Amino acid sequence: MRTLGNLLIAMQADAATAPTAHALGGGFIDLIRQSTPLSKAVLATLVIFSIVSWAIILYKLLTFNRIRSQTSRFLEIFRRSTKFSEVQAVCQSLNDSPLVGIFLAGYAELNLQLRQASGAANPAHNPAPSATRPVLKSLVSVDRALMRASNIETNKLEKHITFLATTAAVTPFIGLFGTVLGIIAAFQGIGSQGSTSLDVVAPGIADALIATAAGLAAAIPAVYFYNLLTQRVKSLASEMDDFSLEFLNIVERNFT
Repeated sequence: MRTLGNLLIAMQADAATAPTAHALGGGFIDLIRQSTPLSKAVLATLVIFSIVSWAIILYKLLTFNRIRSQTSRFLEIFRRSTKFSEVQAVCQSLNDSPLVGIFLAGYAELNLQLRQASGAANPAHNPAPSATRPVLKSLVSVDRALMRASNIETNKLEKHITFLATTAAVTPFIGLFGTVLGIIAAFQGIGSQGSTSLDVVAPGIADALIATAAGLAAAIPAVYFYNLLTQRVKSLASEMDDFSLEFLNIVERNFT
């Protein structure tokens, strides 16, 4: 503790007499240019993590906005239509909505069972009850088809989001690694020159602070948007479950 205190006192004394021009340095770029190759590699790694994270964030935000718009439109058409064929006709233009994939999976299973039961060309076109309407063989099979499609759509929504969690967890430690390297460089400068002046200590400390800041700059947005996007996935998953139940209710009323 006494040695550390003497070191701090000596640094303060040197700071009082040292010119401020070098303290300001040549700017942020000069600090990076003068850093060690290993420190530059740490910063490059953090920059890559940050760029990829922001690309995923922007892509997912645009995707979820498009999904929200198309899902609202699809639900409006689905609840207004009296025939499944009418809904199927608009699916191609609204295929970004996960509900479209679920509907098509249930529609295909429904058609398959009704064709086997009645031999009609496309019996699911009109779900309205009639005296000669075919009867569904297994409602459980339709439920399984809907569940499988829901899992597939959920996996699509979650794609790439886990990279944000990885970035949030890893980049602070990478920044800490760069900080340790900067501190080591600072003490190596002190040992080789036998001086505790700012001219010797400042470059290593600057490297350490830059690495720490870069690690936090990559991690903080990744944490925030990971939580935001995960919440949106959960909300859409809940909508998919509700839609599956609604689809099953319609099938049960008209085909069982």
